[in-house]
Amino acid sequence: MLLRLCFWLQHNSWLLAVNSSVPVSAALEAAHYAGFFLLVGSIAIVDLRLLGAAGRGQSPSELARQLFPWTWTGFAFTLVSGFFMFSGDAVDFYRAPIFRVKLLVILLAVIFGLLVQWKVPQWDRPPAIPLGAKLAAFLSLALWIGAILASVEVPAISGVG
Repeated sequence: MLLRLCFWLQHNSWLLAVNSSVPVSAALEAAHYAGFFLLVGSIAIVDLRLLGAAGRGQSPSELARQLFPWTWTGFAFTLVSGFFMFSGDAVDFYRAPIFRVKLLVILLAVIFGLLVQWKVPQWDRPPAIPLGAKLAAFLSLALWIGAILASVEVPAISGVG
């Protein structure tokens, strides 16, 4: 069923027109990378603050409050541009195991990012950042690094992208 959906996406005339335009494709790639930088960069700063390695002049809650709108903006850019980029070679992406690994790692990273976003006000109350908060921040960073590495490997291993 998913393969049929991928085939339909790849052969949809509107999506095909979008992916066939060189300027639009270039704009999509630029939006995808810029969105990913916003997404991962803003999350990494909050994670590093929870780990005590950055932003010590601000509380984790204040830093998160300032950065999470950028996180969600980056997520929206990445999701929309990624969908259009995926649709051009949907069948090949679907068949590439490394692409599925990438999506799984990104899903886990988003889950940990949401956990940090929801919990950071609670973690900021005690005199010291709790160990569980530091562990969640570390796992979030590790997963985003894994997502970046998997993203780089998709075209290298599969030739798609």
